[in-house]
Amino acid sequence: MMTWVLEHGVFGDGHQRLAAAVTDAGGQVLDWDDAWLSAQGPHHALQSRSDCIPRAGNVSAKPPKVGETWVIFHGSLGNAALINDVMGWTPGAWCAVERLRCSAWYHAAQPWLVHERWLKTTVRRLVDAPEQVLGEIVSGPRFFVRPDSPLKPFSGRTLARDGVSLRALDYGFYYDDVDLPIIVAPSREVGAEWRFVIVEGEVIAGCAYQADGRAEAERLTGGEPWQVAQEIAGCLPPPDPVYVLDLCAVQGQLRLLELNPFSGADLYACDRVAIVEAVEALLRRSAR
Repeated sequence: MMTWVLEHGVFGDGHQRLAAAVTDAGGQVLDWDDAWLSAQGPHHALQSRSDCIPRAGNVSAKPPKVGETWVIFHGSLGNAALINDVMGWTPGAWCAVERLRCSAWYHAAQPWLVHERWLKTTVRRLVDAPEQVLGEIVSGPRFFVRPDSPLKPFSGRTLARDGVSLRALDYGFYYDDVDLPIIVAPSREVGAEWRFVIVEGEVIAGCAYQADGRAEAERLTGGEPWQVAQEIAGCLPPPDPVYVLDLCAVQGQLRLLELNPFSGADLYACDRVAIVEAVEALLRRSAR
């Protein structure tokens, strides 16, 4: 049996569609409870960060027991990053933080990547010497910056090169490490965006979405974005058996925007039934 542990309040639909797909497939749905991490010790409770409102629905009194069922977590990035180290579930969370760092896959993805040029630096270096850092790759008045980590302690953004500061990089909000690794690149005008769920190198579901406001758009079942996503997924070393791949339109071309951990990614309008079926098939193959 599959047990999906869902952290309510994190995503727009409250996990209703994913929960329905799981139960229709004969699986079990449990509500995540932060107390499960607290029970492992105060250190884990302090690391957990749920960017969500209070949960609705019935919270399970006890977590799933290790080894009795397949357990798949879906919720906040902070919790997804802790699940495998703390709870011992299989597969637990698909959130391979180190393999999903931009610097871990950008080089392999260069033929498709939205950034033609980029460099890895730190918040401290950028704030202390912006012209020295930006002078290597940025010629215009604005540039793009994002965390190297897929856990996104601050959101990717475009900044003016004369407006660099700790405040502009949200220092002290979700992180307080001035040596946080970041990616800097020339800014590019991004149009439409698409999200795809990849399972063992195959595109399983996809949809368009609007990054501003995290609004979903139409579901995809094929077309050019799907084909490009499949080409990329078939060539890139997979960071996880299940992950999320985002495309964007730039000057009439489809480019790879980013890879994300499945267990902490909004599924927008992606087909939940197809995702649940593909995950179950993956787990059954792995058990043979």
